[in-house]
Amino acid sequence: MKLAGVVVLYNPDQKVIQNITSYINEVDVLYLVDNSSKDNSLLFTHEKAKYIPLHGNTGIAHALNVGAKKAIDNGFHYLLTMDQDSMFEQNALKSMKSIIDDDAEKDMVGIYSPFHKTAISEPVPEELFTSPLVVMTSGNIINLDIYKYVEGFKEWMFIDCVDFEYGLNVRKHGYTIKQINTVFLEHELGDYEIKHIFNKKIFCDNHSALRRYYIVRNSFYLYDMYHNDYPDYCEAVVKQAKQSFFYATVFEKHGFKKLIYMIRGYRDYRRGKKGEYGKYD
Repeated sequence: MKLAGVVVLYNPDQKVIQNITSYINEVDVLYLVDNSSKDNSLLFTHEKAKYIPLHGNTGIAHALNVGAKKAIDNGFHYLLTMDQDSMFEQNALKSMKSIIDDDAEKDMVGIYSPFHKTAISEPVPEELFTSPLVVMTSGNIINLDIYKYVEGFKEWMFIDCVDFEYGLNVRKHGYTIKQINTVFLEHELGDYEIKHIFNKKIFCDNHSALRRYYIVRNSFYLYDMYHNDYPDYCEAVVKQAKQSFFYATVFEKHGFKKLIYMIRGYRDYRRGKKGEYGKYD
C-alpha cells in the first residue's frame, strides 16, 4: 500500500518527534500541517517530512484538507490522519496496512481505524473488525477517492465534531467504517479528571472555554444534519451537550467562563453562524 500521512500541529514540543517516529517509516510521505503562529520547521528533519506552515490557527478541518489535497495531487489513494499527541505501538501501522491490503471489502470502506487506547477505553473486542458509527480522527487511514466523493472535512466546523461529522457523512453516502481491533493507538486525553457524585462517575475533560463553545455549537449542527439518518446517536450528542452546561460549569476549572462560552455557542447555532469564533462565514 502506498500511503501518505498528515499530522496536524499546534504549538508542538519535542514530544511530537517521538510520536511521529512511531509511524513515519510506514508512510511514503508525511505532511506536517502546522496551525501554529510561529515557524516550527526546525523540529522536523526526517526526509519524509514535508512541513506546511499555515501561519495561524485555521482549524483542524482545514489542516486535514490541506494534507488530503496534497496527497491527492501526488497520486495517493490512502491517507493516514494523525493528531500530534498520538503514537502507534511498535509495528502497529505496518500490521494495519497489511490487514487493509487483504480486506476484500476495502473499496467500500471510507475509514479504517485502530483501537484507541486511552485512560478510559473499553475492553478490546475479540473480533478483528468492528464497525463503530463514528471514530476519532487520529490513527485513521481514509480512502481518498471516497474523501473526494463526500467533499472532505467541513471547514466551517473549525474544531470539534469534525471527525464525527466526516464519519456520518461517509456512512450516509453508503460506505462503512472498520475498526481494526488488533492495531493499537496510544491516545492522550489531556487534562481529564473523574469526579464522583451520588455514586455516579462524571468524566471531566477540562476542555477550554473556547473548545466548549465549538462543542456545543457543532453538536446542534450535527443533530440538524444527521438526525433523520442516525436519530439515536444525534439525540445522545445533543443530550451530552446539554449536560455539559451543568457538568462543565460545576465540576471543571473556570466553570463560569465555560458557561458563558457554551451559551454563546448555542446562541450562534440559533443564529446560523459558522466558522471560526468571531470570524463567521
